Amino acid sequence: MNQATLGSGTKDGQRSSHPQLTPFAFGASRRFVDRQQVFHLTTMASSSTEMPNDDAELKAIAEPTTILRGLVGSSVHGLVLDGTDDRDEMGVCVEPRRYVVGFGKFEQWVYRSAAEREARAGARSRAGDLDLTIFSLRKWARLALQGNPTVLLLLYLPEDALVTRTEVGRQLQQLAPAFASRQAGRRFLGYLEAQRQRLVGERGQRDVNRADLVERFGYDTKYAMHMLRLGHQGVEFLEAGCLTLPMREPVRSHLMDVRRGGRNLADVLAECAELELRLGALLESSTLPLKLKPETDRVERFVMDTYAAAWAAQEA
Repeated sequence: MNQATLGSGTKDGQRSSHPQLTPFAFGASRRFVDRQQVFHLTTMASSSTEMPNDDAELKAIAEPTTILRGLVGSSVHGLVLDGTDDRDEMGVCVEPRRYVVGFGKFEQWVYRSAAEREARAGARSRAGDLDLTIFSLRKWARLALQGNPTVLLLLYLPEDALVTRTEVGRQLQQLAPAFASRQAGRRFLGYLEAQRQRLVGERGQRDVNRADLVERFGYDTKYAMHMLRLGHQGVEFLEAGCLTLPMREPVRSHLMDVRRGGRNLADVLAECAELELRLGALLESSTLPLKLKPETDRVERFVMDTYAAAWAAQEA
């Protein structure tokens, strides 16, 4: 595997006298170490690990080693209102050896054109702005194995939603069935419940940052649309073991109607409740084809092999 293949492309009672043992591996562990030893080792590592704190350095790590990058926002779902949306992208990179086994540390690079334009981290994105996160392969794989719905999108991106895909990125997408599981389905349900609670103010502060939509329609219709979108995609994921992007009709048009303010909040919350019940029933179904847990060993092997090949090419 050459460097060009990796970095260019087309478009995560009584106390026993025996020491407590802790798993120490990527996923399901085969080795155990003393908890006190783990604490000592991790404390030493955190005090000596070098975290890149310069955006230029993070960019220099991520961009040349990106294997997969594409759209993950409204546009990839087919839920865009012309002239209103920013551009959300996510990527995966294979960082150099020193950031995995040396004292360097890299987890992700985040770039926001709005923050760059206004010179402040909290700047709100406008239409056309780019919000980009490139994860290390190790972090992305952990998140995907846990069933993070947004992270999983990269596995199902169509050709026209891709910014970069190397041959290794293609192999990662082909590994999608290894990530699909009921465990991931439970994350869809958990995120759906949390978003509903935030929308109505039952969980923390009401998650509303689009005052114009609240003023016009009485609630944040874009947030509500994405809440329902998550529920419908969770149902598809549990029933089919994959996601269709962009979303299929008639669900896509229905969600756009919600975004445009064509449904009142009571109807939106009723639909959300139905989706929660449906997801719960699917998760308890004995006929669901999805396996209980993802194929962690298979994913771990891919991750280790990918890093080994990448480092060999980078250091050649």
